[in-house]
Amino acid sequence: MKQTMKKLIAIFAILTLMATVFFSSAMAETVSPIYNAADLFSSRDLKQEADLSDAMIYTVSDGQDIHLTEAGVYVLSGTASSVTVYVEAGKDDKVQIVLAGVNVTNADFPVIYAKTADKVFVTTSADSQLTVTGSFKADGSTNTDGVIFSKSDLVLNGTAALTISSTDNGVVGKDDLKITGGTYNITAKSKAIEANDSIRVAGGTLNLVAGTDGLHAENKDDTSLGYVYISGGVLNIQAGDDGIHANSVAQIDGGTITITAAEGIEGTYIQINGGVINVQASDDGINAAQKSRAYTATIEINDGDITVAVGAGDTDGIDSNGNIIVNGGNINVTGNSTFDYDGAAQYNGGTIIANGQQVSSIPNQMMGGGRGGFGNNGFGNGGFGGWGRGGRGW
Repeated sequence: MKQTMKKLIAIFAILTLMATVFFSSAMAETVSPIYNAADLFSSRDLKQEADLSDAMIYTVSDGQDIHLTEAGVYVLSGTASSVTVYVEAGKDDKVQIVLAGVNVTNADFPVIYAKTADKVFVTTSADSQLTVTGSFKADGSTNTDGVIFSKSDLVLNGTAALTISSTDNGVVGKDDLKITGGTYNITAKSKAIEANDSIRVAGGTLNLVAGTDGLHAENKDDTSLGYVYISGGVLNIQAGDDGIHANSVAQIDGGTITITAAEGIEGTYIQINGGVINVQASDDGINAAQKSRAYTATIEINDGDITVAVGAGDTDGIDSNGNIIVNGGNINVTGNSTFDYDGAAQYNGGTIIANGQQVSSIPNQMMGGGRGGFGNNGFGNGGFGGWGRGGRGW
């Protein structure tokens, strides 16, 4: 009998060790950042002042377009109407446009139109203003629909303020769009800032008023792209639809973000690793929806101070069409439904306040019904949900 008990105890110990290793390995995957700032920004991206030693100087004049055809630094100043600055440089050329107190108003075409280059920098050195007042016209098959419109990688940086007013979008980038410094006051009837591959914010102040989305990243050809990454800066967003919209990943590592919108943050995989986030939404506050085939719909919170308040009705503070993982941070949610998830939930650390009361597990609007969960690291009903990023799961 004693021998049998010893064997049972040994087997139990082995099973416990295996379970510990399994869950530790799974959690090691979920808490690793998807993107790292060091990989996303170059030293020149982060430099806020241009080297003007060999710069060319332009003063804008009414109706006189400017064509930049090679790498270099170009300084713009003056006030004019009906002016487009064209960038038509080589595929390996880097072009830096310094806005040194320039004010341009166009009727129907971008003020800055980057057609070809490796990368275009728009750097503010003195307060400037760019405006389009009417309906945008196309350039052949290209739907030019932003005051700044770039087919190349685009970097916004600098030390001064840029005010943009648009009857459509404010800034449009067809590749990667980075913001590392400067102040941007953007009012747009559609999206304030839009990009195909990514929107990356490392610094600066963004005051965005958008008819639809504040930040919108979407790549219809490659659904692993179309992501938003924020590691710093101050973002004040008022939006008619989503404050931040990423078709694939929305990752927040830092910064101060204040959003008033229909929905605050929307993406397929939302990872919050830091920052101060305040969302007031008339619909869902933070919403993971299956928009990309590259990731499983998930909200993962590892750190940060997060406050979410949603309106009355069929709304959710934190809503995932898949899973929710909370490993840390301070989360304060107010609403008729504070959390809602279709997959499973795992609560490993951090503080959750739901409607003024601290809770010890992640609540669900639709409790039971086969929805799995890991509240307080314990097994819930319904078993394992489809955890993981992309095809990786538990």
